Amino acid sequence: MKILRSGHKYELANFEQDLHELNQQLQFIEKIPVAEGSTELKTVNDGTTNEEVLSVLIDRMQFLQSMFPCRENAIVITKLEECLMWLEKRTADRKARGVEGKQIK
Repeated sequence: MKILRSGHKYELANFEQDLHELNQQLQFIEKIPVAEGSTELKTVNDGTTNEEVLSVLIDRMQFLQSMFPCRENAIVITKLEECLMWLEKRTADRKARGVEGKQIK
């Protein structure tokens, strides 16, 4: 993994990479304040979210667990689902407070 822009853009190595092949890039959504001092945010680079990446990982681990079941896979699935639950709770809490999509703690 190579950090291209911390927090937003990464280059991921292919597992069985040919030296002439490009790595894959992972772009997270990037937002900045619409104006200095504003709490409103605008998207400057579209991309994915932590929740979406976790959902992909959960699906992959469930697939692997169906093919090669083991205790470790089951634990990983549980922990990934827990991570996703906490992120979804954070979003729900921010929506309830009316601060989702704003730069407010």
